[in-house]
Amino acid sequence: MLPENPTLQQIQAYFANDKFATQAAGCTIVEGSRGHAVCEMVLDDKHRNAQGGVMGGAIFTLADFCLAVACNIDEQPTVSVSNTIEFLSGAKGSKLIATCDADKSGRKLGFYTVDVADDTGRKVARMTATCFR
Repeated sequence: MLPENPTLQQIQAYFANDKFATQAAGCTIVEGSRGHAVCEMVLDDKHRNAQGGVMGGAIFTLADFCLAVACNIDEQPTVSVSNTIEFLSGAKGSKLIATCDADKSGRKLGFYTVDVADDTGRKVARMTATCFR
């Protein structure tokens, strides 16, 4: 469990164990605090589908990783139990940026929204999640 007000280096070290997101998908943590996180993913060929667009699974992986960071800082271990993602438009940039904020963080349940945009400012997806601690 991460302490209250961890440094960025502490957050990155803790979540380095999320090997699929960090190693396979290339997600990185830009900032994190209780109920808030920003994560990025530089896009390359491994993130693309047969039509050349960014795969929905890659976008979801970034959103889910950002959610994990936001809901596990200064909280009991927390996992998502329900996620809904809406794909708003295709990514046009070279990087995706996910921003997660807590809508309500309770003792046992948390409700979060993750917005994903590309580095041109285009809104790519929005994920909502219910989490259990």
